[in-house]
Formats: sequence, structure tokens, C-alpha cells
Amino acid sequence: MHVKNIKLINYRNYDDLYVELNKKTNIFIGKNAQGKTNLLEAIYMCARGRSFRTNRDREIINLDKNQAYVGANMNVGSFDKLIEIKMERNKTKRIKVNKRELKNYRELYSGLNVVIFSPEDLKLVKGGPSERRDFLNSEISQIRPVYNHNLSRYRKVLFQRNNALKSAKFKKNISSILDVFDLQLVKLACEMIIERKKYVEELSAISNEIHKTTTRNSEDLILKYISNIDIYEDREKMERAYLKKLKNNLEKDIEATTTEFGPHRDDIEMYINGKDLKVYGSQGQQRTVVLSIKLSEVDLINRQVGNYPVLLLDDVFSELDEERRKYLVKSFKDMQTIITVTDAVEINDLSDIEHDIFYIEDGQLKMEERYDLTHRRK
Repeated sequence: MHVKNIKLINYRNYDDLYVELNKKTNIFIGKNAQGKTNLLEAIYMCARGRSFRTNRDREIINLDKNQAYVGANMNVGSFDKLIEIKMERNKTKRIKVNKRELKNYRELYSGLNVVIFSPEDLKLVKGGPSERRDFLNSEISQIRPVYNHNLSRYRKVLFQRNNALKSAKFKKNISSILDVFDLQLVKLACEMIIERKKYVEELSAISNEIHKTTTRNSEDLILKYISNIDIYEDREKMERAYLKKLKNNLEKDIEATTTEFGPHRDDIEMYINGKDLKVYGSQGQQRTVVLSIKLSEVDLINRQVGNYPVLLLDDVFSELDEERRKYLVKSFKDMQTIITVTDAVEINDLSDIEHDIFYIEDGQLKMEERYDLTHRRK
């Protein structure tokens, strides 16, 4: 799978941009704040239907304009797709797939899997539990669309239950209402927790192998899914245990006006040689772990769907030492990769890979260089 071309109109600092992309490696060079990350964001939007940087679509529209457009032609397996997204101020964005309009972005299943790696991904280690839950929700939804459906329903029922808890002090017959919400919540929550646990276990196994390679077998990496719900192989037993926990904690939930137990409170813990990475890991170790996790995402997607995803690398080469840069380059030779850098010196490790180079300045493509496999400029 790969993105064939992308067009932007009034998208952040781009007035009108059209780029045809190489099936292999594409490098965008430019100083900071010139629009490199905006291009990666646009590709991500066409794959997922939303930005990885903001939940407010109006921020994406050029400040001097009232609407913006992004469109991408992509190859997904044996067929092509045209994804188009139109954003207008104070209106819900409109998404079309092959000219057919969707009801909302949650209906979008582009078939294009993407993995993005940026310096911001250190939040996976250093950030709070919500950062890691967002990571899980995003990545599992990409390869198991039914998870996204369950997640959406869970959030809706959780919202309704919490609203009922807020009014519990003023209503006499609230227990029957809560019983209905609890039964729905339990079914959806257990489904999500089981999917999350399975995903983290798969990710942990793959990332540990990658991490051993990048650290010359000096470090073991273990990822653990942490839930405040007891997990059993017997689904019915798990559901009964969770329902009992909700009932036993009801008075506390009413007092706090929120649901204490459920997957909305879960987390991932990371260990290097048995020690908590967040507490004891150095900056270098944390960065290497994020690299291992991102590359394991790529591997896991390939195993699950039979195709490599599109890899988006946002200004990460300067964050890695020479050995890890070379390992990263070796890892993405079989997939379409789109890279942003601030200096051409950062891409010296790419001499053995076919690649196209684009120079960006203030939202404009200034120069284009193409290299074939014999490393000759075209």
C-alpha cells in the first residue's frame, strides 16, 4: 500500500500544493515552521479521518480562508482509493471515499495503515496514562475496526452512566437506570480489555526482539497492560466480576459522580531489565524504547493485514545516534516512507535506498531531486 499523490488547498500554511510521491522513500527538507509536519498530518488525516495534532479541525484551515481541502489518491492492495476531506469553519468536516460522502469520520476505513514516529512520541513513556490509552485506541482501531465501534459505544454508555450518577442524589429510582447502563458497560468494557491485552502482548513480544537488536542484547523490554478489572479467560466470569465491582463501588461512584472502574482508567507499564522505564530509564533508553515500539507497530500491522503500512517519520533522525539511524533505515526499505528533516546532512544514511527529495520553504516546493537505485540523480 502507498500514497500516490496528495493535494492541499488552504491547508495550514499551504495555499495550493500537489505532490506525487515515490512508492519507496520521500524526503522533505526544510527549516522549522515551513510546513513539513503539515504534509504528514494531511496524509495521516486521509488514512484516519482526523489529525494526530489537534481535535479542532478549524485550526487546520489557513487563517485567511474559510475552508480547506485535502485529497489523496492511494493504492490499497489491489485497488485504488480517492480520499477527500473538506473542512469549513464552524462546520463538521465532510469526507468522501471515491466521491461517496460518509456520515462522519468514524465511518472511514481507508484501508491505508499508517505509523507515525515523531519526537512527541516520548509521551508514550513520559506522559500520563491517557497518552498510552490514546495510543492503544488508535493503533488497535487501525487493524481491528470493530474495536473502534466498541470504543465509541463504550464512551457513549460511560457518559450516560456518569450523568446518571450526577443525578443519583436527587432521584429515588436511579438503581434501575444504572442497572441498564452497567450491563451494557460490562459487555463493551470486557471486549475492549481483552483486545487491548492481546495487542499489548503481541506488541511486547515483537518490540523486545527489536529492542534486543538495537541494544546488542543488553536490554530486555517488557510491556504490560494494567487494568483495574480482573481479566479471566472465561468471558462470562470476567463480566460477572466486573459487574460485581461496579455494584460494590456504587456509593463511591455516586459520591464522586464518576465511574471509577473500567478501561477508561487502564495503562501500559514498560520495563527494561525488570526496572520501570518511566522511573529509572535514561533519556536515551526511553527514546530507544519508543523506536522499538514504533517499529514493532510496523511489523504487527504487516503480520495482521499482509501489507506494510506507510511510515511517517517527523524530524526523528536528529534524535537518534548513528547506529540507530542505520537500523531505522534498514527497517523501512520495504515500505513507503515519508521523512521530514531540517538538514540534508541528516539523510546521509539513505544513500543505499531509492528516494525522492523535496525542498519546502514557507509552504512551497522549491526543488525536487530523484535518485534511482544506482544512486544517480535523475
